[in-house]
Amino acid sequence: MKKVCGLICVLYLLCLPSGCIPYYEPAGYGETIGQDSAKNTPESYGPIRGIASFMADEMQGKQTASGEIFNLRELVAAHRSLPFGTQVRVTNLKNDKSVVVRIIDRGPFVTGRVIDVSFQAAKELGFLDSGTTEVELSVVR
Repeated sequence: MKKVCGLICVLYLLCLPSGCIPYYEPAGYGETIGQDSAKNTPESYGPIRGIASFMADEMQGKQTASGEIFNLRELVAAHRSLPFGTQVRVTNLKNDKSVVVRIIDRGPFVTGRVIDVSFQAAKELGFLDSGTTEVELSVVR
């Protein structure tokens, strides 16, 4: 019996690092937007234009992809491929307001959207009522 238990334990330990446990990446994870994927660094991102939205209240207090707890009152955001911790200037092209956010999560996963910002960032950018707006993103060095 001890030999069988020992064999099962060894097989289990061998299986863990070999990838027997499935790993699923969200759609769009690791993609670069308008950039060469070989240059997936913050410095390789030129200004990106697209639609921004803001993260729902249901995210409040939940763990993000970076492991950080989401606080809707902080200036944070979700982006598909920028490294966590990257600071990004988001400029609302409709009213020229801008804010610097820190990337802490992955997303958005809605076609055509380039960033999901926190409630606080959306408030400062002036698009709470509309829910989305046209923005330009640029990495802050």
